[in-house]
Amino acid sequence: MTETGALRVAMIGYGFMGATHSQAWRTAPRVFDLPRGVEMAVIVGRDAEAVEAARAKWGWAEAATDWREVVARDDIDVIDIVTPGSSHAEIAIAALEAGKHVLCEKPLANTVAEAEVMAAAARAARERGVRSMLGFTYRRVPALTHARDLIAAGRIGTVQQVRAAYRQDWLVDPKAPLSWRLQKDLAGSGALGDIGGHAVDLVQFLTGQRVTRVTGVLETIVRQRPVETERSGIAGVGGDELGDVTVDDLAIFTGRLDSGVLASFEATRFATGRKNELRVEVSGTEGAIAFDLEDLNVLWLYDRTAPATEQGFARVIVTEPGHPYLEGWWPAGHMLGYEHGFSHQVKDLVDAIAAGSDPEPGFDEGLHVQRVLDAVERSAARDAAWTAVDDD
Repeated sequence: MTETGALRVAMIGYGFMGATHSQAWRTAPRVFDLPRGVEMAVIVGRDAEAVEAARAKWGWAEAATDWREVVARDDIDVIDIVTPGSSHAEIAIAALEAGKHVLCEKPLANTVAEAEVMAAAARAARERGVRSMLGFTYRRVPALTHARDLIAAGRIGTVQQVRAAYRQDWLVDPKAPLSWRLQKDLAGSGALGDIGGHAVDLVQFLTGQRVTRVTGVLETIVRQRPVETERSGIAGVGGDELGDVTVDDLAIFTGRLDSGVLASFEATRFATGRKNELRVEVSGTEGAIAFDLEDLNVLWLYDRTAPATEQGFARVIVTEPGHPYLEGWWPAGHMLGYEHGFSHQVKDLVDAIAAGSDPEPGFDEGLHVQRVLDAVERSAARDAAWTAVDDD
C-alpha cells in the first residue's frame, strides 16, 4: 500500500451501489481539491462478462473475479465493499488485515456477532494507520450536515422529541420478485436493517446522542413472492415459482436517547406513493428542524424565539457557498441530487486518510446501529417489550 501519491481503489461488487460509488470515485477528485489523487484501479464481481461490462461503463481500469487476489495485491490502497451484507465481514476483515483502507456500505453486517468482529478488526487496523468508514451516506447531504451543525450550536435549544420515518413503496405489488433483499441469509433483515438503519444513524448523527433502549414491532405483509429469474440494477423479474419472504416489510419502534428523550422510528417498503421518503424532525425548546429526502436541497427551520406574529417554518435552500460541501459545486440555487452525497463521502474518506485521522462514521458506530436493530428484533419477539441496546 502506498503512503503518498494517488490512492488506488478496488471496488468489490457492481450493482446499484456499485454505480453510485463509481460515480463518486470518478467525480470527487474533479470537484474537490483532494489532498491525494484517486485511481479507479479494479472492479470485482463473480460474473466475468457482467463485471467487464460494468468496468467499461463506469470507467474502472481493470475487471477481476477473485476479490481475495485483489485484496492481496500490493498496488491496491482502498477496498470499497458494495456487496450484500452477508459478505461484508469476510471481505472487510481480510482487507483490513492486508493493510487496506476500507469503505463498507451499510449495514455493517447481517448480525451483531459479525459486526463485533469487524469493529475489532478496524480498531486493530487503526493502530497500524489503516482507516475504515461505513457508508451511511445521508449524513453527507448538505442540508442534513447543516442541520447537525445548527443543532450542535444550540439553534433549536434542548432537544425534546425526535421523529424519523423512512418510507418506500417498491414492494406494494405482491408480484414484485423475491430478490436477495427479501432473504434473511443474504440481507440480515428487511426494511428494519436496509432503511431503518439509516433512520437510526441519522437521528444519532443529528442529535449527538445514542439510542439506548427500544420497543418495537415488525411485520411481513406479503409472505411469498415469485422467485427472481432475472435482475438488472435494483429491478428484477419473477417466474412462476413462489418463495418465502424471510425478512420484515415494516418496522415501527420507539427509542430512548441518552438524555431520556423519546424518538419514534418507522421503516417501511409498503408506503404506497412514497418513493424514497426519509423524513426527520427534531423538536427543541427554542425551535425545530425538519427534512425530507424527497426534497433534499431544503431544510425547514422553526425559530420559537421570533415574535409570535413572525413564527413559522422557514424554507432554507441549502445551496449557498457557505453550506457544507457546496464550495465545489454550482452557484447558489443550482440544486444537488442523490449522487452528490457519495462524492462527499469520497472527499471525507480521502481527507481522513491523508490526514491520518479516523473518518466518520466508523465501524464502532456501525456496530452500535447493528445493536439497536438487534434490540428492535428482540423487542418484537417479546410482544414489544422495552429492550436495552446491548453495548459493552
